[in-house]
Amino acid sequence: MKILLAQPRGFCAGVVRAVEIVELALKKYGPPVYVRHEIVHNKRVVEDLRAKGAVFVDEVDAIPAGAITVFSAHGVSRKVVSDSGDRGLEVIDATCPLVARVHTEGQRYAMAGHEVVLIGHAGHAEVEGTLGQIDGTVHLVGSLGDVEKLEVKDPDRLAYVTQTTLSVDDTREIISTLKDRFPKIHGPDVKDICYATQNRQQAVRDLAQKADIILVLGAKNSSNSNRLREIGADLDVPSYLIDDAEGLKAEWLEGKSVVGITAGASAPEALVDELISKLSTLCETEVEMLDGVTENIHFKLPRQLRGFVNSPVSA
Repeated sequence: MKILLAQPRGFCAGVVRAVEIVELALKKYGPPVYVRHEIVHNKRVVEDLRAKGAVFVDEVDAIPAGAITVFSAHGVSRKVVSDSGDRGLEVIDATCPLVARVHTEGQRYAMAGHEVVLIGHAGHAEVEGTLGQIDGTVHLVGSLGDVEKLEVKDPDRLAYVTQTTLSVDDTREIISTLKDRFPKIHGPDVKDICYATQNRQQAVRDLAQKADIILVLGAKNSSNSNRLREIGADLDVPSYLIDDAEGLKAEWLEGKSVVGITAGASAPEALVDELISKLSTLCETEVEMLDGVTENIHFKLPRQLRGFVNSPVSA
């Protein structure tokens, strides 16, 4: 069996930064360090950090007053920021800079008097944070049907922003439909969707040209991982999203000679290595890395942690 590895795959710069922030906070302040929500959507990452002394909570009212607190990479609403201040929490913000840029864009449009359309998935942590960062009227749309039903006060004063982990193709279609309905709408080009999301989606398209089956390592609640599986399936390649090697079912491999593997932006490379090892116990394997984009993006750490040295995060 040939195993093809997508390039790029796994951790993006925003995830590397978020994980490093928690590790450095533990190093600087000592445990416990409290983290609101999962730092990123991956069980292995969360379990590893919990073993080192991180405590994950759903809301800041579960955090002792004055404690060291990290906001997750998905970003938070202004209310969460305010509540944290009321409790005297020392906050270290691990919001991905690309998510923070969406917040800034939405705020800028709202301050200019525009109603804002947020293209995204209801209930996702990033969407909840973005909705809570923008003043004024914000309309959430996640499909073409939502766009068709959209009612606004002034079609001439309308703008849109997008969740960073959406399907590039689907988002392009939604933006096109928005522009058809509201020709004067303002907003970024689809290329402004997170670079890592675009690169990983293109890598899956490349993988689908050669693989008989695609295995996506990632959490079920990871938006970008779900999009990778959907792209493979849309290209008529059987595609499965699994948390780790234990999620592999041998019957999926029947009649398949080329297995494509990728990983969502919050899935560590160790999961890929473990899946390759499991496949090698089932049959003789040959591993090949596909050509693809090499990412060299690095984001600055928050001011509280600059100057601390940490061991490299697996990416």
